[in-house]
Amino acid sequence: MTAVLALSTITQAAVAEGVQSVANDKPRARAYGALGANFNENLDTLDFRELREANAQWVRGFFPMPQTDQGDPAKHISISTINKAAARGYDTVLSLKFPYNSASFPAPGSAKMAAELARLDKVLPTVMGKVDILAIGNEPFIESLPAERDQRLNTFYETVARHVIDYRREKCGAKCGTSLYMGALNRLDLPDRRTPAAERWMTFVRETPEIAGVDIHPHVPSQAAAKPFLDYILPKMRPDQTFLVTEFSIVWYWQQHLKDPIPATFAQKYGFPADTLVWQVIKAAIDKPFTEQKWDDFLNSSPWFTSQKNFLRDQMKLYKGTGRLAVATYGFKQDDPMVTNFGPDKTPWLLNSVYASKIVRPRGELSGRGYWLESFRKLQQP
Repeated sequence: MTAVLALSTITQAAVAEGVQSVANDKPRARAYGALGANFNENLDTLDFRELREANAQWVRGFFPMPQTDQGDPAKHISISTINKAAARGYDTVLSLKFPYNSASFPAPGSAKMAAELARLDKVLPTVMGKVDILAIGNEPFIESLPAERDQRLNTFYETVARHVIDYRREKCGAKCGTSLYMGALNRLDLPDRRTPAAERWMTFVRETPEIAGVDIHPHVPSQAAAKPFLDYILPKMRPDQTFLVTEFSIVWYWQQHLKDPIPATFAQKYGFPADTLVWQVIKAAIDKPFTEQKWDDFLNSSPWFTSQKNFLRDQMKLYKGTGRLAVATYGFKQDDPMVTNFGPDKTPWLLNSVYASKIVRPRGELSGRGYWLESFRKLQQP
């Protein structure tokens, strides 16, 4: 109990002081309260100059486990890039993605489970002791068959987690620099997502001493909808545990406004027809990237957007206010899927990004700046 209280004191102090990284002393369970850059599967787009421009210290991406079958995982762009970032002094989070949304989970003791664990045995030596945080799972309750989001999901991920725990103990030792989290839970703002499987997920997190906490992905329709995530997970965790927020946004709010008419002032200034809709302006920017000024004018003239201009600040205040946030990472750059076949019903992930690399003209070799860059930079300050 004394150790738990001491750790709790450390985590609270770390948040209060705005600690982002401690080079020589990194107790991995402490709460840094940091905001980092999330690249998902697109770590190949990481540019260290842009990380420096944004003052980012934390970098997050994920590795799809089936890629292990294609060759040495150490050479995969996700792992090689995250390790390169770690070698340069950045703090790192890597999520292991197990895509079972088109196939059943392998049963414990089966040949398929043995094959999955063999994949882990290839991946773990490339990251254990190198990355700061390893998240076991990316979005289990999405990357699974709907009918199997029950005890079968739990059994699979618990088997995987125990294998990772055993590997870390045997190969990395008591002072291993990689902490383990279970990740990540989605849409806990919806009561029907707080299922017996989600409850068992949190029970495993709480009752497994080697697990430092849980990851959440609050992609929500309003800022207020993020709080139910915290209300759900925090009472179910040990006092010494912390949480990750490796993805978050109000993308479902953005989507509600794609069919809104654009402001008359913007239409007149830039020559758009008066009946132009929001999604059509975004499509125009995709087809022929805007100047930074033009894109900012579009967003700043749109009340539906400006009403959320403090989104990053407010969400970080919510997460850090718990005293239990380890790291949050926010979408850093736009990618091709975000802009492919863009239309009125497309999920507008591109409105989240710190760098508007697909819709704002590049600055030489650097991506075009997005709306959120300054907010992101300010949140790096103590």
